[in-house]
Amino acid sequence: MSFWRNKGKNPFFFNNWNFVSLLNLTYLWYDVKGDIFMYGYIIGRVTKITPKYIIQENNGIGYILIVPNPYNFKLNEDYKIYTYQYVREDQNDLYGFLSDDEKELFLKLISVSGIGPKSALSILASGSVSEVIRAIESRNDAYLRKFPGIGTKASQQIILDLKGKLTFTEDLISDGSGTSKMSDVEEALMALGYGKKELTKVLSKLDANKEVGDLIKDALKLLAK
Repeated sequence: MSFWRNKGKNPFFFNNWNFVSLLNLTYLWYDVKGDIFMYGYIIGRVTKITPKYIIQENNGIGYILIVPNPYNFKLNEDYKIYTYQYVREDQNDLYGFLSDDEKELFLKLISVSGIGPKSALSILASGSVSEVIRAIESRNDAYLRKFPGIGTKASQQIILDLKGKLTFTEDLISDGSGTSKMSDVEEALMALGYGKKELTKVLSKLDANKEVGDLIKDALKLLAK
């Protein structure tokens, strides 16, 4: 009996999801409901670069990966590429990203009404993850409108749906001088007795372009509500 037909009796399958190691693909998930394979990431050599996609070879198999900017990769070099399989009735594409943050932002963007993979890729191709997040958190729709396929309606929808819902890391909220303004704000507020848990939601709502003093004032106003 084939692997596919035996999935109901195979002892390695349980519940709805199962973890399987395969070659150098770090993890492979199998959805017994939808018969869909999804790769967390692939480690292998880039063997072809085109304007729209790259081919990454892993154990003799060449994976076509649609990436934000193919020319960020170098031919015949090894990469760990984070992947996402986008499946629709008439579409089955594998997208690749150089970092997990880039992949997660892509997933957030395509969750917005009216934003598909093509528009999300155009944003990631020209803007860094940190720049896009700062634009969303500071309601800078002019920044978002500079990307192909993103008009006023789309940029405002992105801000409406994602503001305050994006996860920040110290690198992403850095003021560019190597010092994290948000870390300074968090430290000051914790010194006043506020807990880290309640500060997490508040900090994500602040305008990272402001100075530390103003950020603390804004945070205190939000905490007082």
